Amino acid sequence: MDRFPKATALPAFIDALSKDGALIVERMLDPVRLEALRSAIQVEAAQRAAGPEGGPRYWQTFHGANTKRFTGIGLLSEVFFDLLEDKVLATIADELLKGSGAQYWMNTCQAMIIGPGEPAQTLHRDGDNWSNVMQRSWPDCPELTVSMILALEDVDGSVGATRVIPGSHQWPDYERVGQADETMPAELSAGDALIYSGKVIHGGGENCTQDRWRWALHLSFVVGWLTPEEASNQIYSAGSLQGRSDRVKRLLGFSAFNPYPGRGGRLWLKNFEPW
Repeated sequence: MDRFPKATALPAFIDALSKDGALIVERMLDPVRLEALRSAIQVEAAQRAAGPEGGPRYWQTFHGANTKRFTGIGLLSEVFFDLLEDKVLATIADELLKGSGAQYWMNTCQAMIIGPGEPAQTLHRDGDNWSNVMQRSWPDCPELTVSMILALEDVDGSVGATRVIPGSHQWPDYERVGQADETMPAELSAGDALIYSGKVIHGGGENCTQDRWRWALHLSFVVGWLTPEEASNQIYSAGSLQGRSDRVKRLLGFSAFNPYPGRGGRLWLKNFEPW
């Protein structure tokens, strides 16, 4: 995977994503805001137990018995809203998702904190959330989602760096999920980010350490005509978003989807108005 400084021009990012399906942006978040975000997440994580509370066995394994996950990051830190407004991330998302209706909303923003001894996660595509759409026209289906893993502390292979199979977004066989020996770790310094297509195969790495946790944040966007993972408007109230930009309100589910100039109907309306 290619690495770029944040000031890189958009065409280089898009070329790398087209070639590998993933790239690394160095110093995606500056040290001051990184420290604020990390501190807020660490305070919350100290109150959270590892592992999912229940549900089907597959999801318990997928989410990890010694991994802490939680959403509602905007309730913890103002930096969450800075990330939603980040111009580099927005420009990449605009470019990747414009063929699917231009407008999109936040899919999820969640802490992903992998604990010592956690096995490697099942390899998957983030677009598998909407596999009926992906599979129908694979591999020529439009981009449905784009994701970012932001390192809150240094992340190396031993602590569970996300493992990626570069080029897997172009494999002709949708059912091929790849093997561990085809992956490479996205090792990040604190503040760096892995940005990747929803088509590329990846998974959280094994945490081989005895006493270190992998501190990272996942933020992803999904096209506006699909249902996101996180029910954002059940977490944030309309009142709490007063004064926020139209972009933030739209990303968090407080405006309608309008496909114009593409085809399709307006969605997520209230009294047939776009909020």
